[in-house]
Amino acid sequence: MGESLIETLLQYGYIGIFLFLVLGIVGLPLPDEIMMTFLGYMTSIGKLDLFLTFLSAFSGSVVGITVSYVLGIRLGYPFLKKYGEKIFITRRRLKITQRMFRKYGSWLLFIGYFIPGVRHVTAYIAGISQLPYYQFALFAYTGAAVWCTTFISLGNLLGDKWQQAFKLFHQYGMIALMIAAPIFILVIGLYIWRRKKTLNRT
Repeated sequence: MGESLIETLLQYGYIGIFLFLVLGIVGLPLPDEIMMTFLGYMTSIGKLDLFLTFLSAFSGSVVGITVSYVLGIRLGYPFLKKYGEKIFITRRRLKITQRMFRKYGSWLLFIGYFIPGVRHVTAYIAGISQLPYYQFALFAYTGAAVWCTTFISLGNLLGDKWQQAFKLFHQYGMIALMIAAPIFILVIGLYIWRRKKTLNRT
């Protein structure tokens, strides 16, 4: 991740994290996972707050994927065929995601976050398919929570070895996906425990 991008993120803090994720999910070619892993590292050295970092990343992901879903409902295929290339959604990506959506259905909204190039298209396809909002929200927002937690946790737990961790994740991505949900529960549980412990001291 470029130094200028890192400096920009640190300058704008949590608002910058939020906007970065919104734009990344909508379709711009931004290094989402690398950025979140780096942010996890920043929480491990006290430069950022772990909960606020997660909240900013999760909120940005939710807003970004919801915008894509609404565009899919309102504008449909004509929008993607006409403007898709401009937001880096190629016809090849569109066809691949369509096939995967027919095969996996709503679950693709969950696992699609972990598939580069696919996560940017799943919500558009869900909207075009007129998937009910409650069903979209259940899979898309849960997937966003697990995705953000996975990469932020990697950076936080492994500290200055976060870059090596990111490389390993891409080599063994599906294994990491299988352990993502327990990590999510563990991190949230630890945070609640720490908060209660701190409140009891005051």
